[in-house]
Amino acid sequence: MDEHLLGLGFKKSLSESTLYVKKLVSDLVVVSLYVDDMLVTGSNSAQITAFKQEMMKMFEMTDLGEMSYFLGMEVKQTQNEVFICQKKYLKEILRRFNMEECKSVSTPMGHKEKLQKEDGSAPANERVYRSLIGCLMYLTATRPDIMFLVSVLSRFLNCASELHMVAAKRVLRYLRGTLSYGIKFCRVQEFKLQGYSDSDWAGSMDDMRSTSSYCFTFGSACFSWCSKKHEIVAQSTAEAEFIAATAAVNQALWLKKLMDDLHMQQEEDIEVFVDNQATLAISQNPVFHGRTKHFKVKFYFLREVQKAEEVKLVYCNSENQIADIFTKSFHVGRFELLRAKLGVCST
Repeated sequence: MDEHLLGLGFKKSLSESTLYVKKLVSDLVVVSLYVDDMLVTGSNSAQITAFKQEMMKMFEMTDLGEMSYFLGMEVKQTQNEVFICQKKYLKEILRRFNMEECKSVSTPMGHKEKLQKEDGSAPANERVYRSLIGCLMYLTATRPDIMFLVSVLSRFLNCASELHMVAAKRVLRYLRGTLSYGIKFCRVQEFKLQGYSDSDWAGSMDDMRSTSSYCFTFGSACFSWCSKKHEIVAQSTAEAEFIAATAAVNQALWLKKLMDDLHMQQEEDIEVFVDNQATLAISQNPVFHGRTKHFKVKFYFLREVQKAEEVKLVYCNSENQIADIFTKSFHVGRFELLRAKLGVCST
């Protein structure tokens, strides 16, 4: 397949091995491969049709028309919106774990709830627990609102307790009440890549490590997100935020390369919003002191990308920090506000 696409004039992305792009004067044809499935899009319907006909001459293929279902994701498209959800898959999960008639809750995790390895409760069935977490992980493809808790629960795959199982089933109870929810992407006036970066500090009760998070948007819903525990212990909130900002900037640079491959170059700096003034000050000030010298490699990296005008760290207050939803639990009001800002809503 790779050789055939290259022979048709497509260029393979150096940043994403499944992405192929063909430039035709002012038009584009974009192909994305997944095993034996193929997604095709572009700016000219005639060029797309011609490409499909060419492929069918060479391979035995079935044209399923406009995408409505792909890898367990349901896609609803209109002229101004694209809505993606996993309602059918979620129903199957609820049925598999006997939670079809469960009582729903408003949030996936109790406010200020903390989970740890040694919680004093009895061991859970690890096979069932791992299966459930695997299912929930797949759901995060369209449900970033459960990303933080699923990330936390995945830390206990080898030591699952009954309390962990209860927490995992609470996610199902939350999903049962938001069965029709997914991500809605709307047409925007200004197509501009922006990111949000955040971190808690020493949030893990087992090893005092922090959790980094980021998300990116083109002005509508978020399309890229992450919630991940640090590999080292941060010695201050500034260092924790710095580690998170570094991860976000790395993702921003990768997304920028994808945009270049798609001929969607963004000339201006990619803005990454952080809510920690110390992080901004340190990233822009070349002066080291005792509290920062141990993470100077990240310091130099953030300084260089800003100096090169590729990415720019920008301050935002904590109220507008969307990535906050990936670092901790919240009360209902705050959680629903952040969920809406992610672009997660009902059909």
